[in-house]
Amino acid sequence: MSDPTRLSRRYSTMVVATISLIVLTCVAYLIPVPYVTMRPGPAFDTLGKFDDQQMFTFGDGVKTYPTSGSLDFTTVSVTRADSKVSLVDAVTSWFDRDVAVVPKSLVYPDNQTAQQSTAASAAQLDGSKDASRVAALRAAGYTVAERPQVAGLTEGGAATDLLEVGDVITQVDGTAVATSEQAVGIIGAKKPGDVVSITVERKGATKTVDITTRPADDDPAVPRIGVSLGTKYTYPVKIDNNVGREIGGPSAGTMFALAIYDKLTPGELTGGKKIAGTGEITADGVVGPIGGVRQKMRGAANAGASIFLVPQANCDEATDGDDDGLKLVKITKLADAISSLEALATNPDAKVPACS
Repeated sequence: MSDPTRLSRRYSTMVVATISLIVLTCVAYLIPVPYVTMRPGPAFDTLGKFDDQQMFTFGDGVKTYPTSGSLDFTTVSVTRADSKVSLVDAVTSWFDRDVAVVPKSLVYPDNQTAQQSTAASAAQLDGSKDASRVAALRAAGYTVAERPQVAGLTEGGAATDLLEVGDVITQVDGTAVATSEQAVGIIGAKKPGDVVSITVERKGATKTVDITTRPADDDPAVPRIGVSLGTKYTYPVKIDNNVGREIGGPSAGTMFALAIYDKLTPGELTGGKKIAGTGEITADGVVGPIGGVRQKMRGAANAGASIFLVPQANCDEATDGDDDGLKLVKITKLADAISSLEALATNPDAKVPACS
């Protein structure tokens, strides 16, 4: 005959174990972990339309050339800064070859809020649009003039109340300057406490101010006037990039530049093929690395691309796994991408730099 006390204890143990399992399961699903997921996002044809409007439009009188095929920029779908990834989601995603699980601090530094992240991403997109225009125009043979511009002012700095964001600097101590580097070089030759004369263009007028330099916080021997400089470009032709701010970040820059170049020059870069790629770009046409290259490759393959342009610094990551049937072309500069695509358009078996 069974002992009722023993059965009661066994039953109690089972109940406690079951409740504990339920609690632990709930904890696993509900307690967030400090990670985000990166998944393949959609690809967008820079030669086509975005939100029912041509991605690139050109001013009246600008000669453009017909082209075919597509030049897709690729995207990554990243967990929002204000979203939570549970332990179960993180573990499940870890075993999904299309998904990367990375520390949240790598994507959203300094505990960025969703609003701050969106603003930063939009600013990066704006910078990417400018840099791609300049790089493409110069590659196509146009001259793009540039001048240093005040991009930011240090609160309470030496230039506060003397300069304004948006001021275009034309001279420093009476010397004409064409780049931010030239302006910084003249100021940097001073000693803290010296006065430097800055001539700017502001709202159509010219203004000269004298600013007393101050020692840098990290090195008292270095002079500072409390400004951050950007670049003001003068474009020889009107080009509008109509990508909205729902797409953020700098990584579409290379594909933007290729589309502009393809439209402004005779012939077809694509050879009629569907080509995709990624890479940040500078105004000098240098292609920089990006994040999520594996997810972008999968997105390109899902969109039907056969060739994928990879920044050189991302080649190791790109080749760490299945190539998804893509020909991986290595690029370091816009000129590399142009020459490789021109070669492949003529001969699909042409030897071009590749990730290997």
